[in-house]
Amino acid sequence: MYKRFFGLKENPFNVNPDPRYLVMTRYAEEALACLTYGVESRKGFILQTGEVGTGKTTLINKLLDHLHRQCISTAFVFNPRLSVAQFLDFMMADFGIPCDGLSPRTSKSQILLKLNQWLLERYRNGETAALIVDEAQNLSPQVLEEIRLLTNLETSTEKLLQIVLSGQPELEQKLNQPQLRQLRQRITLRCKTYPLTIEEAHGYVTHRLQVAGAAEAHSFFSDEAVERIHFYSRGIPRVINLLCEHALISAFVDQRKPVGVDIVEEVAREFQLHEIDPIAPPPAKRDGNGENVRLMEALQSLATLVDRLRTRE
Repeated sequence: MYKRFFGLKENPFNVNPDPRYLVMTRYAEEALACLTYGVESRKGFILQTGEVGTGKTTLINKLLDHLHRQCISTAFVFNPRLSVAQFLDFMMADFGIPCDGLSPRTSKSQILLKLNQWLLERYRNGETAALIVDEAQNLSPQVLEEIRLLTNLETSTEKLLQIVLSGQPELEQKLNQPQLRQLRQRITLRCKTYPLTIEEAHGYVTHRLQVAGAAEAHSFFSDEAVERIHFYSRGIPRVINLLCEHALISAFVDQRKPVGVDIVEEVAREFQLHEIDPIAPPPAKRDGNGENVRLMEALQSLATLVDRLRTRE
């Protein structure tokens, strides 16, 4: 609707997890490097967690693009609300493992035997296979236990199947349950996604506009407007997309360039974001080892917005 008015080739703020739009902040670079290294180095179990809307699925799609270019076989489970049998069937189908001769009554042991043979063949050819599960906080304890058992498919020196679990912080809480301690102990690498700082939010908006074809991306939003977008979104990329998309629509209706603070305020009120204490989390502090230290107040202040987002999903 507004693309011609702003000189864009596509909508820059769609909520789809398009890896072309991924902005490589420091945390995103760290997470992607962790995921890539874990799979390519056959580390076995890798865990990615982060709050709702902070870019986990976009990072996973970026990882999948990279793995496909490296000719690494992948199975991507994006709907985790499956039984054990459904999960195994989905995984086998997505790996493209031929199941000719296997009937609907085929036992789990026969499926795992076929999977093991396929993985061994790839291993002998110097190839890697990765199972990636998104929204893993919704996996049942039974399926999580089945995933743990898949790590038993190994040689004397290396894991045959690399497994990435990606999910919200509830996934970490679930893995802390006593009955899942064996799975927790097998996680070799962990990474997280975080909300954007105000500086990163400026870069995020500019990058998405450039990918969408903007000739002068800096002229779309005033600096003050981007600051207010960060103010109300708390740095969560999905909410930034929401605010920017509707701000561009409003600016198009009013035939205004650039988008001003008043338009952002109006959109924030429309989505009731002004009802939440709009204080964006402070930039992360780092200790001498470069580890991220987040203030508890920042995490608590996200809770209300996260709940709102979950009800919309």
